[in-house]
Amino acid sequence: MSITLESHLMLVPINIRKDKKHYIVEDKVSGEFYEMPEVCIDAINLMNQGERLGEIERKLKRKNPDDEVDLLSFTEQLLELGLIEEIEGVKVEKKIQLKEAKGFLWISPKIGKLFFNKFSYPLYISLFVANLILFIAKPSLFPHHEDIFVFDIMVLNVILWMTFTFFLVLIHEFGHILATRAYNLPTKLEIGHRLFFVVFETNMSSIWKLAPKDRNVLFLAGLCFDTVTLFISLVCQLVFSNESGIIIGLTSLAVFDIFMRMAFQCCFYMKTDLYFVFENVSGCYNLMENANQTIRKWFPFLKFPSHEEVEFESERNTIFLYSIFYFVGILLTIALYAKFYIPEVYDAAKILLPGFLASPSSLTFWDAVLFSLQVAIFLLLLVYSWRKKYLKR
Repeated sequence: MSITLESHLMLVPINIRKDKKHYIVEDKVSGEFYEMPEVCIDAINLMNQGERLGEIERKLKRKNPDDEVDLLSFTEQLLELGLIEEIEGVKVEKKIQLKEAKGFLWISPKIGKLFFNKFSYPLYISLFVANLILFIAKPSLFPHHEDIFVFDIMVLNVILWMTFTFFLVLIHEFGHILATRAYNLPTKLEIGHRLFFVVFETNMSSIWKLAPKDRNVLFLAGLCFDTVTLFISLVCQLVFSNESGIIIGLTSLAVFDIFMRMAFQCCFYMKTDLYFVFENVSGCYNLMENANQTIRKWFPFLKFPSHEEVEFESERNTIFLYSIFYFVGILLTIALYAKFYIPEVYDAAKILLPGFLASPSSLTFWDAVLFSLQVAIFLLLLVYSWRKKYLKR
């Protein structure tokens, strides 16, 4: 059925909440969220009151003389989003969109509030400051690239590092999960990637049900738990500073892993937790996409995913500031790779390459083979993550 300015429309059940700059529209059926300006909300309310599109357009043009109001184009967008229920009383056929299964509902909100409440926030801040003081007072606690080589056998180092990383990342993600449950919202764990790293990700799509100030709690929850585990690891290093062997090796590996993950949070060119905090505080919810347009103008030889040209005069300063953070993050990544990861790969190669020339009956040969197998598994997980992201797009 074609839509004209004489049409009457009815939308699907929705919730509308005022946000910092615009409004958040929640589709109750699919669970999807959309950001819309006030003029769109006025149009939706008038549609649900039974007014014809032509009359709605005339009213909105009188109320917003400086805005371009095109009800037919807006209606087509609503139709594409699946937000229109009826046209002239006739049901709109739509693809059935099943809601994603809700997860971690077995965790009581009371448990979440034990970790995230008005008393716990000062504690997390205090521990963060304490970690900085420990690094400044004891520079020897600062991580080194050799910290991942706890054993002489590389296979054992990889197994230990992967196990430690898995355990520590779960602690980070459970920070997000517990904070989400503290607000009685569902969530689940997914596999994703940051640059070349396979990571767990907590699905926080339901976060848009919250006020902007409460969203920051969920975004920073993982870093709060990282701060606690880093403090415990640093204290253990101090307590066992006179020890040698496995104990100091494990604590050094923990400090290395947590420190690197927290450092990468500052790389705003990826959508890290701190990026989402910056986006949420600024109220610019397409910050990366809009900033790519600005950066493309500065450096036309750089390639970014294509988006429609967007100009938000009110967001220009925020986008400019984010663009600076974007390049600082790139420089930080280069520095981290030069300081830690490239020396690690070089040291690993020195140890492993001779193993491929050794006898198949030797331990060094099988160490090299099994290490290569572990790297292959990691690459397969990375390809899976990239493929899932591509299919979602």
